[in-house]
Amino acid sequence: MMKSAIGAMALLAVAAPASAEVVQSSATHFVTRDSVTVKAAPKAAWLALITPGDWWADDHTWSGKAANLMLSPQGGGCFCERIPEKDSASEVGLAGSAHHMTVVMAEPMKVLRMRGGLGPLQSEPVDGVLTITMQADKASGGTRIVMEYVVGGHMRYEVPTISKAVDGVMSLQLGRLADKLGRVAEPSTATPSKADPKPAAKAPAKVEPLKEEDVGAALDAMDKPTERPDD
Repeated sequence: MMKSAIGAMALLAVAAPASAEVVQSSATHFVTRDSVTVKAAPKAAWLALITPGDWWADDHTWSGKAANLMLSPQGGGCFCERIPEKDSASEVGLAGSAHHMTVVMAEPMKVLRMRGGLGPLQSEPVDGVLTITMQADKASGGTRIVMEYVVGGHMRYEVPTISKAVDGVMSLQLGRLADKLGRVAEPSTATPSKADPKPAAKAPAKVEPLKEEDVGAALDAMDKPTERPDD
């Protein structure tokens, strides 16, 4: 079951939209970040965000139907899923449920933060924090949405594999939300000149400190934690 789940997630990672990246990773943690600009104003974007049943992918639910998802945007609220009963000719079935994440912060039109392990991470002793921020985009008149998922702890998956797979799925979900709200085209990258037709080779990826502006000014008023100097 574990191998099939991670295999399916890896396939989705290949098809994920751009503007997605695993920005940090180690043997026990990873951070994914996905972003998009939509045509909708922050209020409309927020109302859509807190109604995941309208845009979440059916394939990434336990019941097979995103319509069974529900989210209570308040501290302690649940991002949960109803698993409907399956009746038969001889007996009435029993309904079930799944708890995906718990809301720890909800500031309408600015930030939604939840804790929990999504998908196959639910079976691992890890903790995950998903922060989704929104900012009005003056250039387009729409909203810039950034989705950052920080996962840490012991897991039976190889981090390089699971991190890319999770980022692919998160990018898929954000892409579906963007398609619902109307996606604003990202600026295209410059093409190589005729004098130098070959693009420059990419430098090896480096783990850089997370920049607060990348996740929106509304994310936190406080500074990010810093490492303590050695005594």
